[in-house]
Amino acid sequence: MNEQTTKNSPRKLAWFKRWARSFFPRPSSSNEVAEMLRNAQSASIIDPGVLHIMEGALKVSDLQAREIMIPRSQMVGLEHDMTLDEILDIVIKSQHSRFPVVGESSDDIAGILLAKELLLLLSKGKETFDLSSLLRPATIIPESKRLDVLLKEFREHRYHMAIVVDEYGGVSGLLTIEDILEEIVGEIEDETDEEEKDPIQKVSDNCFSVDAITDIEIFNEYFDVGLSDDECDTVGGLVIQAFGRLPEINEQIDIFGFNITVTAADRRKIITVDVRKNPL
Repeated sequence: MNEQTTKNSPRKLAWFKRWARSFFPRPSSSNEVAEMLRNAQSASIIDPGVLHIMEGALKVSDLQAREIMIPRSQMVGLEHDMTLDEILDIVIKSQHSRFPVVGESSDDIAGILLAKELLLLLSKGKETFDLSSLLRPATIIPESKRLDVLLKEFREHRYHMAIVVDEYGGVSGLLTIEDILEEIVGEIEDETDEEEKDPIQKVSDNCFSVDAITDIEIFNEYFDVGLSDDECDTVGGLVIQAFGRLPEINEQIDIFGFNITVTAADRRKIITVDVRKNPL
C-alpha cells in the first residue's frame, strides 16, 4: 500500500461513516428509539409482546421513585409495639410478604419484617416473640431516585423493598422490585390476587361504601360534585381534615352536602366510610 493510499484511508472511512448515518441515523432520544421499535414491530421483526416489554424498559429509564411508589396513606405497615396476634391478623388479611415496621413515630422506620420469619417463630411458641430481633434493615431512598438505577441496586444487593422519603426525611411511601417490573412487563398477578373492585360501592338507594384512599377526582365524577383537591388527594384526607383529627369507627360528620360515617379505621388511618347524600 503506497503512502497516498494510507493518507486517504481515514478520509474515506470518515466519509463512509457520514454516508451510512444519512441512511441509518442514530436515535437521539428514547422517543426515537421507541419509534424505531414500533416500526420494527410493524414490519414483523419483533412481536407485540416484545415491543411492550422494550417500551416498558425505556419508560422506566425516565421515571423516578415518586412517580410509581405506593403512597404513605396506602402503605400496610406494622408498629413496633404490636402483639404477635395483631401482626398475624394484618399479615393474613393483606397477604403481603414484607412489612415496614415503624418505631416511635410514623417517620421512624425500625426495619422490615419478612412474613416468612413468623413461620419458625410460631413453631417455637408465642412466648419467644421479639419483633425487633426479626427485623431487617430498611433501605431508604429519595423520591428522585431513578427507577433503572434502583432496579440495578435491587438486583445487586438482593433486597426487594425500599422506603421512599421526601427532602425533609419524612416517609412518602414505599417501592418494591415488583412495582418496577410491572412498569416493564405489565401487571403481575398470582393466585392470591383478587379481582379489583370499584372504590365506590352502592349499598342502598342513598348509601355508598367508599374506600378512604379514593381520589377526590373519582369521588367528584361519581357524585357529580366539585370538591377541592388542593389540600387533600383522597376522601379519607378530606374526612380527617373536617374532623381535625383521626376519627373513630362509627363517628359521623356532615360535610359538603353528605353525611359521612367512618366504618373502618385503625390507629393511623381511615379505611372505609359510608356516604349518604343529605336532602336538599
